[in-house]
Amino acid sequence: MDKMKFNIEIIASAEKVWSILWGKESYSAWTAVFAEGSKVETDWKKGSKALFLDSKNEGMVSRIAENIPNEFMSIEHLGIIKDGKEDLNQVWKGAKENYNLNEKDGKTELLITMDSNAEMQAYFENTWPKALYQVKLLAESE
Repeated sequence: MDKMKFNIEIIASAEKVWSILWGKESYSAWTAVFAEGSKVETDWKKGSKALFLDSKNEGMVSRIAENIPNEFMSIEHLGIIKDGKEDLNQVWKGAKENYNLNEKDGKTELLITMDSNAEMQAYFENTWPKALYQVKLLAESE
């Protein structure tokens, strides 16, 4: 797995950006660029299971590795869910997706670091900037 990084500056507090990232409705809004109908099933607590699903209820099985409100979220991917079945013997097992928020002077830098395999890198390079732009629009418009 290779490490990938994406970042954006948002004119909003870290608290506001955090609420956009993990709010039930706002999460679905900014992640729609990855998969239309995106949703998540979790309580976001450290150690909790998380299902990141598309409109067909397929996607990633993960756990919340760390949650420091308004600062840092780490998600560890465990496998995939397809046709209602979890498959934890996947290339994604152990891959991390980290969200760092750093607020300064009324602006928040949102930095995403993630593990990716080679075949998905071009997809993420194209899609993450669009997703981050949606987070920015949502956080700055409210």
